[in-house]
Amino acid sequence: MKPSKQSNEVVLYDTTLRDGAQRKGISFSLEDKIKITKLLDDFGVSYIEGGWPGSNPKDFEYFQRVKAMRLKHAVVVAFGSTRRAGIAASEDANLQRLLEADTDAVALVGKSSSKHVLKVLRTTLDENLEMIKDSVRFLKQNGKEVIFDAEHYFDGFEEDREYSLKALLAAQEAGADWLVLCDTNGRHIPSRISQIVAETRAAVDVPLGIHAHNDGELAVANSLAAVESGVRQIQGTINGYGERCGNANLVSLTPTLQLKMGYSCVPQSSLVRLTELARTVSEIANLPPDPYAPYVGSAAFAHKAGLHAAAVEKFAASYEHMQPELVGNSREILISELSGRGNVRLVAAQISGSMPFAEQEVLESIKELEQKGYKFEDAQGSVELMIRRNDPSYEKPFELIDIMVVVNDRIGAGSQSEAVVKVKINGTVFHTVSVGRGPVHALDCALRKALQPVFPHIANVRLVDYKVRILDPDQATEATTRVVIEAASDEERWSTVGVSDNIIEASCQALVDSLELYLARYFSTATVQQNQEVVA
Repeated sequence: MKPSKQSNEVVLYDTTLRDGAQRKGISFSLEDKIKITKLLDDFGVSYIEGGWPGSNPKDFEYFQRVKAMRLKHAVVVAFGSTRRAGIAASEDANLQRLLEADTDAVALVGKSSSKHVLKVLRTTLDENLEMIKDSVRFLKQNGKEVIFDAEHYFDGFEEDREYSLKALLAAQEAGADWLVLCDTNGRHIPSRISQIVAETRAAVDVPLGIHAHNDGELAVANSLAAVESGVRQIQGTINGYGERCGNANLVSLTPTLQLKMGYSCVPQSSLVRLTELARTVSEIANLPPDPYAPYVGSAAFAHKAGLHAAAVEKFAASYEHMQPELVGNSREILISELSGRGNVRLVAAQISGSMPFAEQEVLESIKELEQKGYKFEDAQGSVELMIRRNDPSYEKPFELIDIMVVVNDRIGAGSQSEAVVKVKINGTVFHTVSVGRGPVHALDCALRKALQPVFPHIANVRLVDYKVRILDPDQATEATTRVVIEAASDEERWSTVGVSDNIIEASCQALVDSLELYLARYFSTATVQQNQEVVA
């Protein structure tokens, strides 16, 4: 799949399933690999490197399974190395496995550094060139598109320019379709990458690719520099996963190339799914999404400083390098002691454009509470509730009158927590008792028990995270505690905060606010729907 004559086309080659899987902590199952293949194909990646069929049974089975998939965009690639020294290509077991993988394209890694040939392969320089030619020719004779990965190319070029070019020319002579230049150790800087690519491009006729590692945190920059010097294939991974410090991050490269540099990489309609792709692959990899990832992180378009929020309110581009919606992300206005009235107005606008409230009063309350140890940056639900409560027409769905929590530690039977709550709803007091695995769990159960007869939909709420921070540990058991609770209903999530020198009280504050916010949102949505029905 060589690029067309259009000078603005850059081919994306994804190696998440091979190079990405070499990251410490990642172990893709066969089903994981199939899911990621479908995601990458839907997104519009041109090549998907599925693994090394000669290295393990799982990768070999992957290639058997992927044959049955009807891919719309991508060519699946099997990865392997040049033949061993001293044998014919047709007798090499690794090359035979590449044929058995039955893919249209294969990636063949070979040594292009004279130092590596002598010290790692421990063969002669001439024999390595023959290994490259024989292997490429063998695969071409069997009808394969061949992508030659010149391992340690940039290092080799610095050490012995003539030999590194000979390695590429050997692959070119044998019919390779792509010559990929590898910064295998992530050692180089963009200016040197550009120079070497330009010199290489002048010496060969086959289209060039770049395979950059991130050991110097320059993989993305080096890949962009290579493109500007004439490379037309970029190898990388989703979220930059890879061995050691990772590979070039296709999630950052794709929008940079397409939106900022004018190159065509994937269908334009795919870019709005970029954030979803990055986060879904991270879930499959069982790794938390990086909130600070460019373009797709939850903090990528988050504004905390009052000056910034006020400017963004008037002119979004004042503190944003692009529209977050273009890559499927969204703007977030954070509230903290650094906030101004603009932050509060923007948060209120996200809740309801017509909600009356005293923004200065809310802002002063936030600053005063943060002085006492509250932190609203990670508890935007509490801020939303403060704004709703400031609305003169707001009616609290329930009022907590009293709580009591008892922890019994019975010898030989373990501990048991019991919570007693009194809640007033529409003038009626509900008095409930519940037991739980711990005091917070017991309190949650007792509150739900009191609320569900009147608000049955409260059963949809589930607690998904509970975080405790000791604010002044030097005070020992009298220390102030901050509790943040994250709750969810279907795909919706929100966080609330409580602070006290009593961890049960802090937990209760966060828990009660969490449930009240859910009900406030529920009734607000119901009211809007009723009004729409009346208008209709």
